[in-house]
Amino acid sequence: MYKVAVLGDRDSIYGYAALGLDTYPVSEHEEAAKTLKTLAEGQYAVIYITESLQAELETEIDRYVSEYLPAIIPIPGVSGNTGKGMRNVKKSVERAVGSDIIFNNEN
Repeated sequence: MYKVAVLGDRDSIYGYAALGLDTYPVSEHEEAAKTLKTLAEGQYAVIYITESLQAELETEIDRYVSEYLPAIIPIPGVSGNTGKGMRNVKKSVERAVGSDIIFNNEN
């Protein structure tokens, strides 16, 4: 059975544990990269990652973009929303249908 994980700074992710998700607080780049690799190659189908951490780990995340699993989904952290998640949704929709049918070139 697949699991769901949340990766990011402790303050941003500790609330997700109350929802039953596995949380992995990280504070350093190398620790985050190692944890992401372990989660992606393990039993996790969905990995939520804070937007700020996603920006740091873009190279590592790019390895999994063309893979069926896991789905790596950015979420806002305590510092707020950077808009990175919405840009990723827009890019995915454009790739799937060939044009921007949701945002109509607004973002």
